[in-house]
Order: sequence, then C-alpha cells, then structure tokens
Amino acid sequence: MLLLLLVACSVRAEEATIVPTYTLQQCRQMAQNASHNSEMRQESLEAARLHQQAALAAMFPKLSVNAAYMWNSKSPAILSNELQTSFGTARVGADGTGSFEWSENSLFNQLSQDTRTLPEAHARVNALGAEVGGMIANAYQELYRALHPDLTHVVVGQVGLMQPIYVGGRLKALYDIATTAKDVAEIEADSKKQDVIVSVDEAYWRVVNVEHKKRLANQYYDLLVTLENNVTELVKEGLATQSDLLKVKAKRGDAEVKKMQAENGLVLSKMALCQIIGLPLHTEFVLDDQGLGDIQLHDTLNVTDDLINSRSEIQLLDAAEKVAKSNVRIMSAGLQPNIMAQANYIYTNPNLDNGFSNDWKGTGFFSAGVVVNIPIAHADDILRLKAAKHEANLVALKRDEAKELLTLQVTQANQKVLEAQQKVAMTEMQIKNAEEVLRFAQEAFDAGMATASDLMQAQTAWQAACADNIDAMVEAQVAETKFKRFTNTLE
Repeated sequence: MLLLLLVACSVRAEEATIVPTYTLQQCRQMAQNASHNSEMRQESLEAARLHQQAALAAMFPKLSVNAAYMWNSKSPAILSNELQTSFGTARVGADGTGSFEWSENSLFNQLSQDTRTLPEAHARVNALGAEVGGMIANAYQELYRALHPDLTHVVVGQVGLMQPIYVGGRLKALYDIATTAKDVAEIEADSKKQDVIVSVDEAYWRVVNVEHKKRLANQYYDLLVTLENNVTELVKEGLATQSDLLKVKAKRGDAEVKKMQAENGLVLSKMALCQIIGLPLHTEFVLDDQGLGDIQLHDTLNVTDDLINSRSEIQLLDAAEKVAKSNVRIMSAGLQPNIMAQANYIYTNPNLDNGFSNDWKGTGFFSAGVVVNIPIAHADDILRLKAAKHEANLVALKRDEAKELLTLQVTQANQKVLEAQQKVAMTEMQIKNAEEVLRFAQEAFDAGMATASDLMQAQTAWQAACADNIDAMVEAQVAETKFKRFTNTLE
C-alpha cells in the first residue's frame, strides 16, 4: 500500500508539472467563453424579441380593471334646506325636522284675516292651514332626505376594453422599430465577437513574438559567453588584448540585460493574454506557433458594394435609417385621425339603479362607443415631422460617408498585409545574409584573421535580422486578422 501511494503521488506530481499547449483557435474559444459574450448576446436578443412582441401586442385589444374607494366628510345635498314659494316657505332644520310657514299673501292667511270676526270659522281656517302646512313640511322633508344621498363611502369598479382601429400607422411603425432593434442586437453581438477575436489574435501573437525573442536573446547570450571564453584563452596565450576581452564582456552584459527584459516581457504578455481568455494571470502555458509563417497573400482586392454593405457599420446605419423612417411615420401619425373603440362595464355603490341607494343591490351598466380624434392645428406635430425628415436624411448622408471611409479602410488593411509579406521576405533574405556573414566571421576569427569586435558585429547583425524577421511575421499575422475583420471573412 505504501508503494502504491508513492506511485500515485509521483503520477500526480508529473501531471501537475505538465504545461498545457494552446492553439490560436482554443484561445479564441476561451476568450468567447470568458467574455460572457454569448450570454450577453442571448440576453440582448431575448430583450429585443420581447420588445418586438410587445409592439405587436399593442395592436390588439387591451383589457383593464379599475377600482376606486373614496371617503367624504360630507354628502352633497341636491335641494337646499329652505324652499321659498309664493304661498309659503318650507324648511328642514339641522336636526332633520321639517316646518312650513304660509306667506302673508297666501290664501290661508287672507282667509284667516277675513274670518277674524267669526271665531268658529277663524279657528277652522287656522286648523286647516296648520294641517296643510304640516303636510307640505313633511312632504318637503321626505323629498329633501330622498335627494340627500349618503356619499360618505363611495366605491366604483370598472372593467374596460379598448381596441385601436386606426392611429395613423403609429403602431405599425413601432413594430418596425422593434424589429429593427432586434436586428441591431444581432449585428452588435456578432461585431463584439469579432472584436474579441482580434484582441485575442493580437495578444496571442505578441506572446509568440516575445517568446521567439527570448529564445533569440538566449542564443545571442550563449554566443557571447562562448566568445568571452575563447577571447579569455586568447588573452592568456597573448593572441588577444585585454581591451578585446573587456569589449566582449561589455557586450555580454548588454545581452544579459536584453535577456532579462525578454523574460519580463514574456511574463507580462502572457498575463495580458490570460486576462483576455479568462485564465488566472500567473497560469503557465505554451502557445502553438506552427502557423507563424503560414500567411495567405492577397494579390488583388476587389472592393465591391456587397463587401462594404456586409460590414456591421453599414448594417447598423441601415438599421438607423429604417428607425428614422419609422420615426417619420410616427410623427406623421400625430397629424392624422385616430380612431379607438372602447367598451366598459361600470358598477358603483351608492348605485344608480334606483336613485342613490346604498344597499349593494345594483347591477351596474354597460357602455360602448367609438372615439375619433381629428387634429386640425397642431404646429408642434408639424415641426416634429419636419425635424424627423431631416434626421432621416442625415442618417442617409452618414451612410454614404461611411461607405467611402470603409472602402478606404479595407484598401489600407490590404496594403498592410502586402507590406507585411514584403517585410517577411526581406527579413528572411537578411537572415540568410547575416548567417553567411556570421559564418565567415566565425571562420576568420578561428583562423586568427578577424578580431573579436568583427565577430561581435556579425553576431549583432544576425541577432537584429532574426528579431526583425520575427516582428515582420507577427505583424503579418495581425494584419491578416484585421484584414479578415474588415472584410467579414473572419471565422
């Protein structure tokens, strides 16, 4: 068991020391997953889809339920508490009791005056007047109470249905805008995805560039160390001077500094790539640089309208132009008749079925109708319509200008690819020449026909040619990626 435990630990240790190797495609995929671009794209598309459905649903009937409750400190009185007529005045007191007073010109007052000399008749007239006045007072009291509804607690309920019939094309324009917004969300998501790929490629080839320069710095340093050892032996034998040895040591010191700079640069460039692809900053990995020198050369380029129209910038401006035209239709709808149909069921308490009864026995009522609004003098809507037309024209002009700029951009990207390819070919020729010069300088130095300075000069030229070749190949790779980005051929 102890032996098995030791074997398992050794296997785990070996697995822990394995450094993964990533290709360019793997880094691109990791960056897409790390940037949450797919989740953001899904959320954006889902929001745009729901907005489109909402714009479509606005064309259909809307059903709503409303309810209200109101408490009033006083209830309204339809009749006043005092009614004056030509024959008398009826009153309702604060305590709710009624009274009636005959006027001086009334029939009963005249009869009462005329029968003063007849006590029996006078008494009968006064009694009859009091009886009739009491009847009038009671009648007015009942009428006052009947027309004094109890509105202390008022409850209103309403169920309504509204259907737009014609609103000047506003709803159709809003639906078109929501559809265009959905297209814009897709275009922006794809554009962000391609931008992530470009940033990954730049960081990826930067790491490859620094890695190659690190190897080159190590090789150059090893050459100078070997040269320093050889010159030291020559100094001992009297075939070289101490000055030659100091020159070699100084050069070797410079190479050591460049070697350290290359190592630090590699660490930083790897950290930048880790940040993009979503790995911990200090993750150890190796990049596959097999395709560094494999670059597709573009001899000719035909910039067509289809190529420019496929650019996301033009597609976004096309969408903006559609939105501007829809906005013109919306502004125009404000100057056209609007027709709406509506139906309602309303219930109130106190109800209106039988006066203002407060017994919750009402059945409510239905109402239906058509509302037509015809604008006649709306100066603000006219001005908004004119402004919307100018904004639509502005978007069209921006689109034409953008097509010219994008044509220039694609042409420049193609030229940069061609220039990078030429640099690669030139630096490869420089490497061959530098290697040949270095070989002759090494042979001459070994034969004692060249000084250490001559050999160091040849080594420096070789190192510079190799560094230029690495820069040229990386520049060509990045230029190719950007060219594909600008021509919508980036996978």
